[in-house]
Amino acid sequence: MEVLAEQVWRGRAAAHAAAVAQVSADRLERRVAGRTHPVDDFLWEYYAFRPAQLARWHPGPGVGLEGAAERASWGSYLVDGSGTAYLDVPGFLARRGRTVEFVRSLLAATLARPGRFGCFGLHEWAMVYRADDEAVRHGGWPLRLGRAGTDEVVESHTLACSHVDAYRFFTPDALPRNTLTPTREGQLSDEQPGCLHAGMDLYKWCCKLAPAVPSDLTLQAFRLARDVRELDMRAAPYDLRGLGYTPVRIETAEGKAEYVEAQRAFTQRSNALRRELVAALDGLAQTSR
Repeated sequence: MEVLAEQVWRGRAAAHAAAVAQVSADRLERRVAGRTHPVDDFLWEYYAFRPAQLARWHPGPGVGLEGAAERASWGSYLVDGSGTAYLDVPGFLARRGRTVEFVRSLLAATLARPGRFGCFGLHEWAMVYRADDEAVRHGGWPLRLGRAGTDEVVESHTLACSHVDAYRFFTPDALPRNTLTPTREGQLSDEQPGCLHAGMDLYKWCCKLAPAVPSDLTLQAFRLARDVRELDMRAAPYDLRGLGYTPVRIETAEGKAEYVEAQRAFTQRSNALRRELVAALDGLAQTSR
C-alpha cells in the first residue's frame, strides 16, 4: 500500500474541495434565492449527490493517508495504530460487492460496443410529446417550435433511444414510437457508448461507489456530465436562449450534423473515463485479495 504524507494528501484534498466549490457555487446560490436552472440543477437533483459529498476527497483503494485519524468516523475507512487511514476494502465489498460487479459488467459491455449516433437527442422531445402543460418537465421555458411543431418533429423522425432511464420518461404516446424497448433487466445488452445519458451516468456510478472510487475520477465524471447535459438541453425542444444557450436545431440537417459531431466527441471522453473506472474497480478487487 502506498502511504501519502499528511502534507501531500491534505493539499490534494484542499485542491479538490476548492474545485468542487467552484462548480457548485451557482447551485448553492440558487437554492438560497429559490431559483432553478434546467441545465445545472439536473446533476444535483437527478443524481442526488450533494456538493458537500462531492467535496470530500478520497484516494481510492490501496492508498493510506498518514495522520488521518478523523476518518475513523467516515464510512468505509479503517485507521491503524499510527493514525494512518485507508479504505476498508473487505467491508466495502461485503456491503457493495453486487453493485461493483454490476457496474463493472455494464462498463465493460458498453466499451465492447460501437456507438450509435442516430438518436439526435430526440428523447427530450419524446418527453413532451402530446403532453399536458402540467406534465412538461421544464414548463417554465417555452418550446422553440410550439406544441404543434414539437409534436411534428417527433412524428417525422424515428425514435431510437437505448437508455432505460431516458425512455421511462417518455410520454405514453411517445413510448410505442420508439424502435427499442430498453429495460432495467436488459441494460447490460442495451447500453452503448454513443448515448449521452450513459455518459452522464458515469458520474452516477462514481457517486454510488464512493469512497472506493478516487475523487479525481469522480470530478472528471461530473465535468463530463455537466458538458453532456448542456448539449442535451441545447438540442431539446425548449428555448433556453434567455440563459445563453444557443439551440442545436436537430430538426434540420445542419443541426443533426452538429449534434452528431458533439456526440462522437463525448463518446471518446466517456469511453476514456469508463476505462479508468474499470481499472479502479479492478484495483479494488485486487486490493481485497
